[in-house]
Amino acid sequence: MVFEERNAWTGLVVSVIAITTYVVIMLQQAASRPVTDIDWLPPMLWTIGGGIVVTILITIVWGIAVGMRDREAATASDIRDRDISRMGGRVEQAFLVIAGLAVIALCAIGADLFWIANTMFAGFAVSAVIGSIARVVAYRRGLV
Repeated sequence: MVFEERNAWTGLVVSVIAITTYVVIMLQQAASRPVTDIDWLPPMLWTIGGGIVVTILITIVWGIAVGMRDREAATASDIRDRDISRMGGRVEQAFLVIAGLAVIALCAIGADLFWIANTMFAGFAVSAVIGSIARVVAYRRGLV
């Protein structure tokens, strides 16, 4: 498994865990009060920050483990990796645009900050997961 594919898998797994954690925290808070009264900012920031830190740590540890076996394969990259990365980026960008448009629509109707922030968070979350899935599939089946 090449460096970029390992990163795609790491991003996918960590994103799913982080999103699930955030949703569980929000659902627990929503059980006892209206969603507009939920303190969403600290859990969102901790989830995002924690996901980034965990992704970096796993990438480093996995890279060291692979590098101990085959130093050259630990960070090897070629044109296929760049093409797959670009394709995954385009997929991610499409979902970010959709989320951005939804946020603009929510702002236009005067929605509560909870809905605006969580719509953008969902856009980032879906973008990360779908982009990682697209990359993993491209590594396994190739680019068409």
